[in-house]
Amino acid sequence: MAGKRPWRFAYRRLPSKIARPFRLIPFAPLKLGIVSDLHCNAAGLREALRLMGDIDELLCLGDSIYEYRFSNEVVALLKDRAAHTILGNHEEGFFGPLGARARERDGIDPDLLRWLGERPHRRELDIGGKTVLLVHSTPWEPRGAYIHPDNAELARFAEADADIVLYGHTHRQVARRVGGVLVVNPGSAGEGRDASNGRQLSCAVLDLGSEEVRIIDFPEPR
Repeated sequence: MAGKRPWRFAYRRLPSKIARPFRLIPFAPLKLGIVSDLHCNAAGLREALRLMGDIDELLCLGDSIYEYRFSNEVVALLKDRAAHTILGNHEEGFFGPLGARARERDGIDPDLLRWLGERPHRRELDIGGKTVLLVHSTPWEPRGAYIHPDNAELARFAEADADIVLYGHTHRQVARRVGGVLVVNPGSAGEGRDASNGRQLSCAVLDLGSEEVRIIDFPEPR
């Protein structure tokens, strides 16, 4: 049975340090559906979409594929939903020199391959007057570290020039204010590794108006 745990945070707008180009989304009460680390699990993504319900924007925080395997179904779902998608370390390997043979396998839809390969490794969105930063692992470079909930390095997320930072990579859930930054990790909707929720899959819904984060746990679909 899916479990839902809400966190609510008071909101304080931080001054912008530098001017940046944004993808602008008109102001309105918005709910963001957040998934990460799908790892070719189309059933997990479909169940997450069902459980999240009515959302205004879908965000995917990387690792939609698994090592050198590609999933037409997962990528098509993200593309059809116009999901704000970024690349993770699995995509970086797949689209790098060592993934050349994997990209040539029969059955991979070339349009979906191209679409995923064109995604950035980080993305900033200005939504409802709030800056939302999407990263797979860390807001700083070099990226790639596993920042678990009990890692002291999580404090560095407060340095991000954003109101909200969304990240994945660890497959472990976080919903915490770090300094003036709301930090959210939805866990994994593809491969459960988080002992705190019984290694179930999970996703998150963020209400931008109230800054309530709802983490949704669910078992692997059968």
